[in-house]
Amino acid sequence: MGSREIKSPESLQETPATSSSHQRKKLSVYFIESDNRRMALGRGYTGGTTPVNVHGKPIADLSKTGGWIAALFIFGNEMAERMAYFGLSVNMVTFMFYVMHKSFADSSNAVNNFLGISQASSVLGGFLADAYLGRYWTIAIFTTIYLAGLTGITLCATMKVFMPNQDNCDRISQLLGSCEPAKSWQMLYLYTVLYITGFGAAGIRPCVSSFGADQFDERSKDYKTHLDRFFNFFYLSVTVGAIVAFTLVVYIQMEHGWGSAFGALAIAMGISNMLFFIGTPLYRHRLPGGSPLTRVAQVLVAAFRKRHAAFSSSELIGLYEVPGKHSAIKGSGKIDHTDDFRCLDKAALELKEDVINPSPWKLCTVTQVEEVKTLVRLVPIPACTIMLNVILTEFLTLSVQQAYTMNTHMGKLKLPVTCMPVFPGLSIFLILSLYYSTFVPLCRRITGHPRGASQLQRVGIGLAVSILSVIWAGIFERYRRNYAISHGYEFSFLTAMPDLSAYWLLIQYCLIGIAEVFCIVGLLEFLYEEAPDAMKSIGSAYAALAGGLGCFAASILNSIIKSVTGNPKKGQPNWLAQNINTGRFDYLYWLLAVLSVINFCAFLYSAYRYKYRSEQKHGNDYEVMENKLYDTPI
Repeated sequence: MGSREIKSPESLQETPATSSSHQRKKLSVYFIESDNRRMALGRGYTGGTTPVNVHGKPIADLSKTGGWIAALFIFGNEMAERMAYFGLSVNMVTFMFYVMHKSFADSSNAVNNFLGISQASSVLGGFLADAYLGRYWTIAIFTTIYLAGLTGITLCATMKVFMPNQDNCDRISQLLGSCEPAKSWQMLYLYTVLYITGFGAAGIRPCVSSFGADQFDERSKDYKTHLDRFFNFFYLSVTVGAIVAFTLVVYIQMEHGWGSAFGALAIAMGISNMLFFIGTPLYRHRLPGGSPLTRVAQVLVAAFRKRHAAFSSSELIGLYEVPGKHSAIKGSGKIDHTDDFRCLDKAALELKEDVINPSPWKLCTVTQVEEVKTLVRLVPIPACTIMLNVILTEFLTLSVQQAYTMNTHMGKLKLPVTCMPVFPGLSIFLILSLYYSTFVPLCRRITGHPRGASQLQRVGIGLAVSILSVIWAGIFERYRRNYAISHGYEFSFLTAMPDLSAYWLLIQYCLIGIAEVFCIVGLLEFLYEEAPDAMKSIGSAYAALAGGLGCFAASILNSIIKSVTGNPKKGQPNWLAQNINTGRFDYLYWLLAVLSVINFCAFLYSAYRYKYRSEQKHGNDYEVMENKLYDTPI
């Protein structure tokens, strides 16, 4: 067997049997390279993270591909996708209530489930992109599915055969629930095309940000700066799509009907698809690295099978890795060994028995083991953003209900209640516009960090501001409820109070917008940089998964509150009663504030313990101390 030591020369003088205390601290002294093992799925090692063209061939002249021009086509695709996503989220509840004659609670739950499933299933899109299709073809396929779903929704809102009878169904009948309900097959059709749309979004979401970031050369000295700006501009395109959805699409719906509104979303998606395909010659691609689930399973199985093997065993040859510069995983460079999660290191222990008939289910490379370690390390950070997504989901529905009881006039202009969610988008747009001219220089003076704040610091800032937003929401809702009761509006929850402006809600909207900018943009950049080379899409899918779990958590929380608060026998409504003036939305906001504080403490602990990949790779004591100074959340 051809193998050689690649770590410190001192390790050549030690044996596993005589250095147990030292090798408990640094297994890497036994890190060897060997080619005596069959590769997973029959693949050998390839050119690491070298970009290729759409045909999988190396790009001869990188200067003619990638960069900001290629990123612009990707921004357009994401803008249209977010426009459709937010357009459906703000209009579908109302469409189901007024047109399909579903109750408001059922409509909200259906849309929340749609939003949750479309985000949570993003892991599937990330898996397909990293394993088989690559990010470009995953986007191309799923964006077409997305367009098919939007077309189906447009037909549902246009053709009377897909809608229940609208005769004798005025506003009072709708509130009393006496309108003719939709037939079961009509709802089945609507749910089918709705979830086809969600399935399309699930394939696009984890790939677009990663594919855009792939367009920049990681060997460039300005790579970090380009990546930082890319993710900010990427989220700016998301925000522009949301603003258009909350304004122009709502206007089209009010002036021209549901069919025109949903049709506008389909047309925008079709145009963005065409632009995305036009940009094909400019894109840089990364080769898919084979099934990441298979590689994860191999590590877990190999570690379990060698669970009784001791690191000091005389049978130990070393930690296994293939020779040369490149890893055994297509589309991935090598990853240095780290000393945490040592139980997984047993999957890479090369024993004498492995020399005879090595198998990927008994012996894995160090890079393969480190991929699994990295995925495990990443989990706590996006998990701590689930609470932010719970707040965003609650604001999307509860704030609209609050706005219905208040005056939405801005001078002589009456703003539709469904346009209220545009204000977080406007605050995001403003913050991103001022980010480099105001925030970065200010924070650089405080933290000394060249980009103002590290990725984890930005996530921490976002979570802290989200706590302020929900605290203000609780304070103002208590005031709004008391005002309604004292002015005789207790049972007139559908009547707007002329002397109480809905623009007091802008404070919580703007705060949650600021929180979203710092938290989500920082998280996307963090996941892209920290995820293994061949698992970038799955890393990005962590953020979407956190969003989906936030939607589900909000629905579960609402169901629990409805079941445990209030007493129907005594005539006491629950906190989320349909009559907002007799319910206690303020109590829900206070509960969210308490949960957010607990979540923030968990984030501080997770961020403090987390080590960036650059720290692990270049981990001398001075660099680690300096980076920790930058990376501890403020």
